[in-house]
Amino acid sequence: MQTPVVRSATQSEEQRAIDAIVLAFVADPVCRWVWPDPTAYLTNMPEFGRAFGGRAFSHGTGHCTEDGAGAALWLPPGEHPDEEAMVAITERTVAESTAAEVFSVFEQMAGFHPEEPHWYLPAIGVDPAHQGKGYGSALLTHALRECDEAHQPAYLESSNPRNIPLYERHGFEIVGEVQDGSSPTIVAMLRNAR
Repeated sequence: MQTPVVRSATQSEEQRAIDAIVLAFVADPVCRWVWPDPTAYLTNMPEFGRAFGGRAFSHGTGHCTEDGAGAALWLPPGEHPDEEAMVAITERTVAESTAAEVFSVFEQMAGFHPEEPHWYLPAIGVDPAHQGKGYGSALLTHALRECDEAHQPAYLESSNPRNIPLYERHGFEIVGEVQDGSSPTIVAMLRNAR
């Protein structure tokens, strides 16, 4: 099996990268807790994905595989998700009974981010038709090389327990858990500077 080729997504590939993320998260425990209805998920996840990690594209740190099957949205040190947009999307699209828990989860997630400059991975995903073929590893390796060259840590939250071994193989360690009410557990993970 050939290692997937990873590169920065061009402006014309942004939608393709977001589409790969949306497909990858279609069975994600947290995303489907937020939007359990399939139509609500497919309607709102693209916009949320852009708010959460879309700023990566303007920094050249939105990565994709050459065939478009996988994408990773990395935010460089000092860059953050568009919190205002995330709040607006949540208020507009999430069931009232769940929204307070979602906001509590956001708040808890923010508490685990390192205080020192770090790379943040809001979203990484591979089209389910291509999972298990090394795409996730290729996407991580591509970006972590840059983190290592700059001697900076990397941080992420895993919303799916299935992915934790992948992150651990790439040097991430569990630093805490996020959970509120009916929400699935999210695992905060840090890879120290090398």
